[in-house]
Amino acid sequence: MSAVSLLRTLAAPKKAVAGAALAAATCGTLIAAAPAQAAPTAATSAQATAKKMIGDSAQYECFAKIVQHESNWDVNATNASSGAYGLVQALPAGKMASAGSDWRTNPATQIEWGLDYMKDRYGSPCGAWAFWQANNWY
Repeated sequence: MSAVSLLRTLAAPKKAVAGAALAAATCGTLIAAAPAQAAPTAATSAQATAKKMIGDSAQYECFAKIVQHESNWDVNATNASSGAYGLVQALPAGKMASAGSDWRTNPATQIEWGLDYMKDRYGSPCGAWAFWQANNWY
């Protein structure tokens, strides 16, 4: 585009507005086409914490299956009829305080308590999962 053509375009308000709209639309299309980076959810953060704490992938998978069934990875999940609470649905909920005073809101504290419970009662998360499959509870 020559300098004269550019000046004419800028001097003609309708063309300038149309050009700006076209540029904005093109820019918007490019921005919209860029892949979105989803912020980590509380559930994915809790899952990552559990993976790190457990280490063994088979034991993590068993733990994850229980948590998925019990709370859908919701740190605040509450069973309306029993009062069971948290990722691992502790009953009574307050017994998770033995793992930390932040048990109501901290997934790491709930995971720690749940892992200790599963180890003490079933030998491991996979032992707890085997029991869960046979009884639909653990």
